[in-house]
Amino acid sequence: MSSFGAWPLADRAAPALIFDLDGTLIDSAPAIHAVSNAVLARQGFPALDLDEVRSFVGKGVPHLVRCLLQRHGQYPDGPLYATVHDDLILRYETEVEGNAVYPGVPEALQRLAAMGCPMAVATNKPLRPALAALRHVGLEHLFGTILGGDSLPTRKPDPAMVHEAVRRLDREDVLYIGDSEVDAETALNAGLPFLLFTEGYRKTPVSELRHAAAFGDFSQLPDIVLRWTSH
Repeated sequence: MSSFGAWPLADRAAPALIFDLDGTLIDSAPAIHAVSNAVLARQGFPALDLDEVRSFVGKGVPHLVRCLLQRHGQYPDGPLYATVHDDLILRYETEVEGNAVYPGVPEALQRLAAMGCPMAVATNKPLRPALAALRHVGLEHLFGTILGGDSLPTRKPDPAMVHEAVRRLDREDVLYIGDSEVDAETALNAGLPFLLFTEGYRKTPVSELRHAAAFGDFSQLPDIVLRWTSH
């Protein structure tokens, strides 16, 4: 049974949902790839291919910058770090072309909102670039809470960001939705059920990641949320 007009279980509130961003709601790798190569070109380094840059995504900008430098034989925390980091952040906020929602995301989020599920984003991407990306793809208005990698002193998989999102959402039942090893570890650390989107940036087989449910099509998500919270 499913009902998207309202939460169908009269004796309990609809659950809150916390989403990762990159590789979960949006395929941001093409945009990150373009920005990264523009930053590298400015330093005289050759471009990297999309798959390689995609493999650097998920642990925040400091990790991305260190990977870009290390790939070109530079000390990851050396004198170029600050220059590359600041240039990348500046471009991140304005060069948003290449960010695209995964199929079915807007419709699924609208259905979940209609069911009464309050929703948040908790991403390791810095907050202002995250807001710019969400605005670019037309999703920003669906989230009452958006936390970025610079919103708190720590990043995922440390659970502090997710705990803060839970506090703001103020619901007893909360599910965490993500696509990667970092997300699986974050959910575990935060003590939340993990719903795994299988079409993102994951490197580990689905069977080897701890999860409560997995889905490869966002049209499946509303029914998964309903089933998970109704038993």
